Amino acid sequence: MPLSTELVTLNGFINQQERKFPGAHGTLSGLLRSVGLAAKIVNRELNKAGLVDILGDHGATNVQGETVKKMDVFANEHFIAAFKRGRRCCGIVSEEDEDMILTDEHGAQYLICMDPLDGSSNIDVNVGVGTIFSIFKRLHNDHPVSKEDFLQKGSCQVAAGYVIYGTSTMLIYTAGNGVNGFTLDPTIGEFCLSHPDMQMPKNGNIVSVNMGYIQTFPDAVKNYVNACTVLDKSQKKPYSIRYIGSMVADLHRTMLKGGIFMYPSSTDAPNGKLRLLYECNPLSFIVEQAGGKATNGKIRIMEMQPESLHQRTPIYIGSADMVDELMEHFNASI
Repeated sequence: MPLSTELVTLNGFINQQERKFPGAHGTLSGLLRSVGLAAKIVNRELNKAGLVDILGDHGATNVQGETVKKMDVFANEHFIAAFKRGRRCCGIVSEEDEDMILTDEHGAQYLICMDPLDGSSNIDVNVGVGTIFSIFKRLHNDHPVSKEDFLQKGSCQVAAGYVIYGTSTMLIYTAGNGVNGFTLDPTIGEFCLSHPDMQMPKNGNIVSVNMGYIQTFPDAVKNYVNACTVLDKSQKKPYSIRYIGSMVADLHRTMLKGGIFMYPSSTDAPNGKLRLLYECNPLSFIVEQAGGKATNGKIRIMEMQPESLHQRTPIYIGSADMVDELMEHFNASI
């Protein structure tokens, strides 16, 4: 089969989109290019992880109290460096750093929230990991950047995306006008448009949740899982229970195949464990733009008002019909 002559690279696609907005200054486009550049660097190191000394623990813990993997540090440093070199953002919040990071671009209007390497505990066993990012505009250009600039609802995001490093490396992002996916072609070193206008199936038959903790979850979640796993051929049940333990990998499968990803509250973690600003908000933005839904069990994730940089929340995200069915169980338990 001859190669297509209509190859669209990430940079080319960004330029096309920018031309649709005559008043655009290219700042947001530049940030997305910085994501693409840093992702290529991280991908390169991950591909040779078994050959160099970047596997295993770094010997420290991050602000969450979690053991920091060497690749966490590498990814964090290179994404921060890419954003600083791009000179288009004034502040960064990262899972790996307790406080916000201010750049020298005090007049820039954009802020970045990111998890530089989600699921890094899976690296040692060659399981897919990812990067998650969210982009906001600062509240006041004439004031120094403050934490309040970052504590905006997810509905205020101007762009968000994730990179999944797996059998192939993909970058998926939205700027509020649909979701598009790009696959890295290692032969030319470019992300190429492979999944235009991504749409999540309205329903599915995959439930992604850590069943090891099922007894600690809210009754609504237990009841929903029980309803999904009954033997009922008329409804094509039981559904599959599949859990990778890397949110990006689980969510990416859900985007393509349909289903629901759940990280509930529990008796040990009543506020959940996933972070609102740089995990739940950006992935909720993407999923909603693709036709899915995301909730904390009470309200839409992107309507939550953040109170701290590393705030945690329960999350239930995926195909619209499956999230609606789960919410019926939550509403019945009130």
